[in-house]
Amino acid sequence: MWCYRGGSISAEPRINDRIRVPEVRLVGPSGEQVGIVPLAKALELAQEYDLDLVEVAANARPPVCKLMDYGKFKYESAMKAREARKNQAHTVIKEMKLRPKIDPHDYDTKKGHVVRFLKQGDKVKITIMFRGREQSRPELGFRLLQRLAADVEDLGFIESNPKQDGRNMIMVLGPHKKKTEAMAEAREAQAARKAERQGSQEDRAASAPADTSSEA
Repeated sequence: MWCYRGGSISAEPRINDRIRVPEVRLVGPSGEQVGIVPLAKALELAQEYDLDLVEVAANARPPVCKLMDYGKFKYESAMKAREARKNQAHTVIKEMKLRPKIDPHDYDTKKGHVVRFLKQGDKVKITIMFRGREQSRPELGFRLLQRLAADVEDLGFIESNPKQDGRNMIMVLGPHKKKTEAMAEAREAQAARKAERQGSQEDRAASAPADTSSEA
């Protein structure tokens, strides 16, 4: 614990005999409000319940303390934090490069990649690359970006409008779905496919002809 004038800073809450106040507002093991009691009484109740007295709101007047199994509480908190970090998903920015006079087949291929990225919950930076005399026709790039945005509008939206950047024109598409939602859907789809495969295998096994051969 580190102290400074006017209060204390602690990485963890104060518990049991580390609590140094005349009285506390006590919360019972099940969350029930016991009320304001002397610290000695709160510590006595903690011993009776075989629990810890934990200061959960140090800045309150008087401080709020709760009766709990502090070791169990710390373990459960650590597990929740670990699970939260595991499920935390960061939006990734993918990049797709196109030419202003792209042929239809290449366009469909590139659009397919953009669709996949947006379904995964990722942003997509679309770059139109101009060469030579194409630089004098920026409207070609602008129309292409507008066309692409319209083709994928059910999956994403224009987060950053088309703008010229040297020889390139750039637009950023954002996904309608959050990354966490996309990951959850992907896990559900994977589980469904696995269950379907297992069901098909069981059906084939059940429909296989029985061995009716007899010994000579």
